[in-house]
Amino acid sequence: MAEPVMIGEIGDALGLGDHELVSLVGGGGKTTVLFALGAQLAGTVVLTTTTKMGRDRTGGHQPLVGPTDDALRGELADRRVALAWGALSDRKALGVEPQVCDRWFDLAGHVVVEADGSRRMPFKAPLDYEPVVPSRTTTLVACVGAAALGTVISEQCQRPERVAAVAGCSPADRLTPERLAAVLLSDQGSRKGCPASARFAVVVNQVQPTHSSFVDELAEIIGDTATLVCIAPFR
Repeated sequence: MAEPVMIGEIGDALGLGDHELVSLVGGGGKTTVLFALGAQLAGTVVLTTTTKMGRDRTGGHQPLVGPTDDALRGELADRRVALAWGALSDRKALGVEPQVCDRWFDLAGHVVVEADGSRRMPFKAPLDYEPVVPSRTTTLVACVGAAALGTVISEQCQRPERVAAVAGCSPADRLTPERLAAVLLSDQGSRKGCPASARFAVVVNQVQPTHSSFVDELAEIIGDTATLVCIAPFR
């Protein structure tokens, strides 16, 4: 198995360029990846969502709510990284429209978007209205929590019936490398909504040595169709 990298190295591991709109989809670890990229990417970075986030998930940033473009420019000039939400509900931060992310891409060096929800489950497959991916996305990153690897689909996946349908199996079956790859690479699975010009990457979070054979097999199946990055357990 390729040596897992620390979360603080994910930007380099993904091979991101000088001007990226990164959309994060799938399961476990999206929010952690979002804030890690905000810390690592050079230049100004807007962090946002097109779905929902917990209001407590700020990564130490003071969020802007419904900011004007001028307010966003000012925050980027002062702090380099801006966390921006569309509105607030009782316990959730509500996202912005994908077209807003596309516009913000002209205001900042990078935009990183949590474009999917999974109720903190380690893996999922999207329904018809998911994910909400901005059209100018340059890199789509599908996140998988290692807790789902090799487990029964109905026990560790959000929307298990959907995962099983895309994988061509039963929700009572295990998520083998072949089944996981089938969902990851499907246009009805993790690649759903990926712009034709965008790169596609897979990030497997919280990878332990016990996952080595699974990840090796997954890497062989995926081949050159996606960049595969394994992240060591978060500290």
